[in-house]
Amino acid sequence: MLDFDNLKTDIILSRYDIKMESQEKPEAIAARMLPKDPLLKKVAEDVLNLKGKLIEDDVKAALKDNSPEVVIEGGLLKGMDVVSELYGRGIYYLPHVMVASDAMNKGMKIAEAALASGKMKTKGKIVMHAAEGDPHDIGKNIAAVMLKSNGFAVVDLGRDILVSDVVSAVEKEKPNMVTGTALMTTTMTAFPKIAERLEEMGINIPFVCAGGAVNRAFVESYPMGVYAEKAAQGPVLATKAIEGWDFRKLRDKWDDLMAGKA
Repeated sequence: MLDFDNLKTDIILSRYDIKMESQEKPEAIAARMLPKDPLLKKVAEDVLNLKGKLIEDDVKAALKDNSPEVVIEGGLLKGMDVVSELYGRGIYYLPHVMVASDAMNKGMKIAEAALASGKMKTKGKIVMHAAEGDPHDIGKNIAAVMLKSNGFAVVDLGRDILVSDVVSAVEKEKPNMVTGTALMTTTMTAFPKIAERLEEMGINIPFVCAGGAVNRAFVESYPMGVYAEKAAQGPVLATKAIEGWDFRKLRDKWDDLMAGKA
């Protein structure tokens, strides 16, 4: 009979994938992922190191030598990429991610103001929201910035938005595409309800859904649903929606689109 009182469980319960990952120090991960340009690196490091008090001045400095799009994608989002990597490895925790996101958002406001001053002509309109009951909007915010920096007008409804409010906004704004994010499985059920309401009203536009709670099979199970795995895929899908691709064609060509073959 096993002697459970003296049984050493450390070997049994070891997660060797996590143990191997943890051997790479945070400094090494940052050095590998951060941009090389000094000004962009400083912006990214402000996000990574939770320096919300410094980021506005550093973004302004980076904007002197770089376009707003470059500062956003090459600085702010690069910093958030490292934060996401550290969070996934169990080095950063949710409070770190939230403070990093706040720092990123401060920098985004400066960069977006520079975008607006450039009077960039918009390609089309996108209505965005985080699902009813879901307080998480980091992913939506990043996706919104990606769309704006690629020339799309964004109507950001915010987080925890009622199904009826999303439907009303789509009816009023007449966008080319609508998006929803859900990080909780208890909130993703709002998406089929939205799709069904829009279909009843005769509105037939791509409804791009993303977030940790959803997957491609779920999103494609209801009308108009198109899956997005990453924020960077938003502009790709929006561009095709502007070109006249309906949700069926986006689904059919999804793999080629994400591989850059369509």
